[in-house]
Amino acid sequence: MNARRLLIGVVVTVVLSTILTVTWMTLGPLRSSAPSPHASAQAAPAITTGVPGAAGPEWSTAWAAAPSSANYQRPLGHTVRNVVHTTVGGPQVRIRLSNRFGVAPVRFGHVTVAISAHSGGRRDGANNPSDGTAVRGTLHDVTFGGRGEVTVPVGGDVLSDAAPLAVPADADVLVSVWTPVKPAASTYHAEAKQLSFVSPGAADHAGDLAATAFTKGASAWFYVSALEVTGASGTIVALGDSITNGAASTPGRNRRWPDLLAARLASAGAPAYGVANAGLAGNRILLDGQYPRYQITSTAGRSAQARFAEDVLERPGARTLIIFAGINDIIQQPRQTDFTQITAGLANLSARARGQGLRVVVGTLTPWKGWTTYTPAQDQVRLRVNEWIRTGGDGSFDAVADFDQALRDPAQPLRLNPQFDGGDHLHPNDAGMMALAAAVPLDKL
Repeated sequence: MNARRLLIGVVVTVVLSTILTVTWMTLGPLRSSAPSPHASAQAAPAITTGVPGAAGPEWSTAWAAAPSSANYQRPLGHTVRNVVHTTVGGPQVRIRLSNRFGVAPVRFGHVTVAISAHSGGRRDGANNPSDGTAVRGTLHDVTFGGRGEVTVPVGGDVLSDAAPLAVPADADVLVSVWTPVKPAASTYHAEAKQLSFVSPGAADHAGDLAATAFTKGASAWFYVSALEVTGASGTIVALGDSITNGAASTPGRNRRWPDLLAARLASAGAPAYGVANAGLAGNRILLDGQYPRYQITSTAGRSAQARFAEDVLERPGARTLIIFAGINDIIQQPRQTDFTQITAGLANLSARARGQGLRVVVGTLTPWKGWTTYTPAQDQVRLRVNEWIRTGGDGSFDAVADFDQALRDPAQPLRLNPQFDGGDHLHPNDAGMMALAAAVPLDKL
């Protein structure tokens, strides 16, 4: 991995900037509670990466989202309260913040973490949407090398110290970030399928228990790219595109297939594995978004090959990688017509993961007949890729998740089963997401 460490866990990557629009909503009065003092965090121990077969890792990923690009649009406020949902819990927590797509250094002047007063969409079907209110006694300042603020260089990610907050599994957590100087470009994950909150003024509201100051909503996660905990058994990383990102799943309900895989693992009595979602809508294996070069208007992100180190290999406790990618290489312009280019890309990703001691599961590509750009000729590329995967991929990976078989219509196997179709004949709905999670072989994780 070609990276060097700056600050506390900072990774320097290629500088890529982008302009994107976020969906903003003006909110009515929010539930409030009286503020109270918050505790300081403790310094974090060294990072340990988990290896299959080893003792439990020191840190595991409870939640993750791959940064896609940066937002230049106003009125992004000085304080953002990100709402994230955990796949696993633990007695201590730390966070990763990113300026990966910034155009200048970003000063994070005050960062806090807290348990949401509302648990969000849970595995049992209950839905108690977060409004930005924190549970009293759970709000902690986050520090970086013992300091209450940190400046992250262009292209950098920063890892916080450990905070003494017991984080439950299957719960909403609030990560609030105050930037004293509003960045010209704010690194974010677009299309979060989750409502977060913004205070539009210049004042620092990261330490507020109440949600009163957070009068705007945003359908994206800003700056934060991971929530990590101690005490768990490791991390499973799901690398993919819009299907993995949850495109047609119900917003706010945490029905993406990686979320449902975490639920399945928990119900099966498996070890406490966190599941890190590394899906990006429109993402390809071989080409960056808006080929031939990464464009400031793209939401598709850098290619899976280009972002692999940051979004997969650097996840603490990583033990297994599930790759579900390649359909966008087939259906987007310029279309990949040579299936061996896609299979070579899959083999390359797998080799890089296995070289770091990870197991690799590869998913077959799901049906798309009826999608606006469908052609029988291009679908032959998908079918050839799937044949290569099902026959073992020349030994390049450890197991197969037959997502195609799980979602296809038995009567018309080139189409999604109508009960799983999110409406556009490409993206599965909540039931389809459940079918994808059920197709993952738990004994290979």
